[in-house]
Amino acid sequence: MPVFSPRRYQPPFSPVQRDAAPMRAFTAAERSIKGALFGCRMCGNCILQETAFVCPMTCPKGLRNGLCGGATPERCEVDPTRPCTWYMIYDRAERLGREEKLLEINAPLDGSRVGHETWIDMLRKWRAWEMGPHPLEFFTDRAKFTQEWEAYFYKLRQPDWWQGDAQYHPPAYEKPISQLEAHLRSGAFVATAEIAPPLGASGEIIKKKVGWLQGYVSAANFTDNASASARMNSMASSKICLDAGLEPVMQLQARDRSRVVIEADAMGAAGLGIHNLLCLSGDHHRFGPNPMSKPDQFDMDAVQVLWMLRRMRDEGIYLDGRAIKERPQWFLGAAASPFGAPPKFEAIRAEKKVNAGAQFIQTQPIFDYDRFLDWMEALDKRNLHDKVYILAGLIPLKSARAAHFMADEVPGVVLPAEIVKRMDAAGDKEGQQEEGVTIALELIEKLRRTPGLNGMHIMAVHWEEIVPRLIEESRIGSQ
Repeated sequence: MPVFSPRRYQPPFSPVQRDAAPMRAFTAAERSIKGALFGCRMCGNCILQETAFVCPMTCPKGLRNGLCGGATPERCEVDPTRPCTWYMIYDRAERLGREEKLLEINAPLDGSRVGHETWIDMLRKWRAWEMGPHPLEFFTDRAKFTQEWEAYFYKLRQPDWWQGDAQYHPPAYEKPISQLEAHLRSGAFVATAEIAPPLGASGEIIKKKVGWLQGYVSAANFTDNASASARMNSMASSKICLDAGLEPVMQLQARDRSRVVIEADAMGAAGLGIHNLLCLSGDHHRFGPNPMSKPDQFDMDAVQVLWMLRRMRDEGIYLDGRAIKERPQWFLGAAASPFGAPPKFEAIRAEKKVNAGAQFIQTQPIFDYDRFLDWMEALDKRNLHDKVYILAGLIPLKSARAAHFMADEVPGVVLPAEIVKRMDAAGDKEGQQEEGVTIALELIEKLRRTPGLNGMHIMAVHWEEIVPRLIEESRIGSQ
């Protein structure tokens, strides 16, 4: 067990190219020392100074920019036998007064560097840089030494092809890119809804559900192989929706994609006229059906996807530096889990996504309104309400069974016991559906009066026909 980090979930990386024998020996020594201390996987880009000296590569997903939405203080979402690496990082960062360090947007791995030594490379670059830190100044001018130390290690961990920082980057355009963005800018309380892509090859069910939602919502959101289970992909579903007359929000999850495929799929979406992208890390492979795909750690996380796509749009460059002649137009979104980590930690996670490029946030479903307000207050303390549009997630409960499933099985969702009791006491199938609608309408009334909230995202899973009724009876009005 490492001294400062949880045990590794996966073994250390092997280098792509084999070094000479002396270098291999040095690399083995470095790996053994760093492994004993930090559970090091030899990723080639150490960010321990940003993560309170807990190695983020011990996370089963390999997330380098914050925790996922399903972890708890007690255990990891992927492997319940281990603690959550990122809870340890947040806790230790808070104790050390280094929470703001967690805002820096860290790069994905460089495959040519993984598995190799880093200490010799660090010393070579330090000597070539000629800008300190100078060891003697540790004793003679501690402030100067600290400044130069921070500047050098920032340069070391932020390669020129990435250039991540901890600053907010507003979009580099003025006119709204999509109808959804225009509606949010208008100040109206906006409604969007989710449509589950079909299991089969026909798009007729999408057209049917689009017909139910037209005139009631600003956009329809299409999941992207949620729960690591294959369906019609989000891009194809979004294109069918667009052609049927309703603007889509295409989900783009990182789990099954390399950075090259993410760039290509996002560019393809722009070429098809799909401009709303919801960027996600994705559910881990273990949540999918058997046989499970090989559970490699993700090439990118949601924060990195947002950073990369924002730069493609605003700076006109691919990740490898190639210029983009016709820049894509994207209105970029992210997900948030108000009931995952404590609000102060979730607010850091949200700020990091906003700094990376998120312009709107869709949350996990809201049932515990008071705890949702705690999260909104934490965002307000970080001055986020003027930088991002927030759409609160809403699931109308269709049955008591669904309520128990949400309460017991869905990570990141908090369903108060009184709501479960109400569903249990609602009687037959029709009674349970009516009670679910009543609960949803009560929540909508609270949400629409919440300062800083810009709308709601209705996730009526396989019950999309209920959305018009919710919109009409809540008097939100057509979009």
